[in-house]
Amino acid sequence: MGAKEKKVLKNLKKVSSSQLSNEKEPADFLPLEGGPEHKLRLPKQKEQKNIATVLYIGRIPHGFYEKEMEAYFSQFGTIKRLRIARNKKTGKSKHYGFIEFADPEVAEVVAECMHNYLLFEHLLQVHLIPPEHVHPKLWKGFNYQYKPLDRVQIERKRQNMDRTLEEHKKLVEKIMKKGQKRQKMIEAAGLDYECPEIVGDVQPAPKRIKFDED
Repeated sequence: MGAKEKKVLKNLKKVSSSQLSNEKEPADFLPLEGGPEHKLRLPKQKEQKNIATVLYIGRIPHGFYEKEMEAYFSQFGTIKRLRIARNKKTGKSKHYGFIEFADPEVAEVVAECMHNYLLFEHLLQVHLIPPEHVHPKLWKGFNYQYKPLDRVQIERKRQNMDRTLEEHKKLVEKIMKKGQKRQKMIEAAGLDYECPEIVGDVQPAPKRIKFDED
């Protein structure tokens, strides 16, 4: 390459660099008939504030119930309502519940701090629930102290109730059918055993008569 060609290449490089430096930033839209260029101003997006105050708490350990949860989570802030899901028949905890705080900022802090927190060998699962996803009947009866039914007492009353002669015969027939079915199962298993016979004409026990002490 000759000296003239090198000079020409240097001049081309200088011209291209000067053109790039003189170029202006592209406008968002072209000016009207030589008017000044205008840039499109987009509205600033406002940060959405957290307004959720209800928390879902899962994997609640055994023994960590309403009183314990209220005493523990009250250190973060004021608790408005608290509820643990329980079995309707037994009253036992289903190991998940809900807490509502008075301040949404406190609820957000609790969700960040207590999620995956190890408590009695259980990793708590804490999540914020958006207001539109909160069920309207979530807090129905939240302060109701559930007392499970005494199933043993109910069954005892049912078995000891006074029956008529017809009801007593139906009960005996039912017991006899179960006994025959049980006997067939024993014979099918190859066992030599006879179940005791049930007398079908058993009369119901007479009602107890209360006498005065006098």
